[in-house]
Amino acid sequence: MKKSLLYLSFLLYSIVACSQAPAVRPAIVNPAFDQEISSTISFSVPTIGVEELKNTTEEVYILDAREKKEYEVSHIPNAQYIGYNKIDKSLLKEIPKDAKVVLYCSIGYRSEKIGEKFRKKGFTNVHNLYGSIFEWVNQGNPVVDKDGKPTTKVHCYNKKWSQWVMDGKAEKVW
Repeated sequence: MKKSLLYLSFLLYSIVACSQAPAVRPAIVNPAFDQEISSTISFSVPTIGVEELKNTTEEVYILDAREKKEYEVSHIPNAQYIGYNKIDKSLLKEIPKDAKVVLYCSIGYRSEKIGEKFRKKGFTNVHNLYGSIFEWVNQGNPVVDKDGKPTTKVHCYNKKWSQWVMDGKAEKVW
């Protein structure tokens, strides 16, 4: 009985320890936002920071894992819409399994879930943009609308989540 209890305790500790946020994470402008992100996502998909994404020299597929109306308001330049509730499966066929894929949503929860699905389908170089579009904007990077034109609008999912978009130049919509 003691061995079983000890084993169960070790197993539970291992599960909790593996789901904790890593000590070193990509840079986030606001420490409170970093805490929110790290307590919301499970780090089941490797993360990539905004600066690292901007400075990558290799070909990268940037995919927006939000709903269509969010994508149409604003998205990261050159990002393709993949969706969340209804994934655009035709896009999966166009992406090589070993290509660098970076997924994002509002803060990283939905993109992490889509990243998990990608990994189960055999994609080997999948990343979740840490802080997602909110951090992209918070660090002063541009977004574009459905026509590819620069915009100041950022779809914030809802009023509660809009607090994490801090760039005073951004027009928050939900």
